[in-house]
Amino acid sequence: MTYNINEKGYYGTFGGAYIPEMLYPNVEELRQNYLKVMAEPDFQKEFNALLKDYVGRPSPLYFAKRLSETYHTKIYLKREDLNHTGAHKINNTIGQILMAKRLGKHRIIAETGAGQHGVATATVCALMGLECIVYMGEIDIARQAPNVARMKMLGATVVPAKSGSRTLKDATNEAIRDWINNPVNTHYIIGSVVGPHPYPDMVARFQAVVSEEIQWQLKEQENTTKPDYVVACVGGGSNAAGAYYHFLEDTDVKLIAVEAAGHGVESGESAATSVLGKEGIIHGSKTLLMQTQDGQITEPYSISAGLDYPGVGPMHAHLYKSDRAEFIAITDDDAMKAGLKLCKLEGIIPAIESSHALAIFEQKTFKPSDIVVVSLSGRGDKDLDTYIKYFDLS
Repeated sequence: MTYNINEKGYYGTFGGAYIPEMLYPNVEELRQNYLKVMAEPDFQKEFNALLKDYVGRPSPLYFAKRLSETYHTKIYLKREDLNHTGAHKINNTIGQILMAKRLGKHRIIAETGAGQHGVATATVCALMGLECIVYMGEIDIARQAPNVARMKMLGATVVPAKSGSRTLKDATNEAIRDWINNPVNTHYIIGSVVGPHPYPDMVARFQAVVSEEIQWQLKEQENTTKPDYVVACVGGGSNAAGAYYHFLEDTDVKLIAVEAAGHGVESGESAATSVLGKEGIIHGSKTLLMQTQDGQITEPYSISAGLDYPGVGPMHAHLYKSDRAEFIAITDDDAMKAGLKLCKLEGIIPAIESSHALAIFEQKTFKPSDIVVVSLSGRGDKDLDTYIKYFDLS
């Protein structure tokens, strides 16, 4: 069995491009060109130079000594929080803005939940001098005010999504509507490994720099290119896709995907798609999706604005269905405690998304000799207000 995408744009039975006819030309243009463009030496040179000199890569692979001593195993943190803009999202937006320019697009749209992808998109649009419109749910605008301010400072127009749950799903709907209305001059920078083919594969390839670096960084520190485990939080799943990418076909490396259980998987307020989801189609691809008996999308919930997506990317749906990855659901409370623990033990304030991944050490026991790499997907600046309220730090 392969865990990668096939030539038709599917991971096993998940993926594909289920799109309205109006979007077909945009998506098809991208599908026909993305691999060719990415393979061009000039593209590679420009992409890698920006990752190095602008983003600040490679991000460190940090041995968390006190955390490791606490949990009696070897824990390495892949420090995506140290990237310019504070998360892994910039890896993909740099790649996609270069793609857009080569396809002759000069207007950029994006959706964002936690705001990190919106900031990363606004950042690269400012860098390249392109118009930027970011769609964001009204609720997320309220709870991620610092990121909204950053987008506006970077010159982006932030458009509130006021329909449905007024979160990420609805922002994505609005962005797709915009793209249908502006097909010729607009490129839609999707922020996760979701959407119609080729987006899940393209985003995964741009994020694959994460696992590429993990290999040589581990070689330097542990004299092996293979960790025993790679752990990452999954909402849509772009940081996980990047952290897993070069290990997908190597079953010696175990993959752990951590979802948001919210107030508990059975509480009715959760985003644990692997447990609660059924096969369905959302935003142009077939995947696992939280839905009612008659196929209406169930509103997800998580204390983390980046994990409250009602589905997962098709790669992750396939990893779950094929048992290639172990999926673990972590509650708000456990995630918040894990985030605070990292602050106290290592002097690192993580994004609440990343805190979900860190919480597994309270639930799962590893051997002392195990090398466990955790994708620290973002830093906690954007979540300080949530941390302050939760722990009454004011």
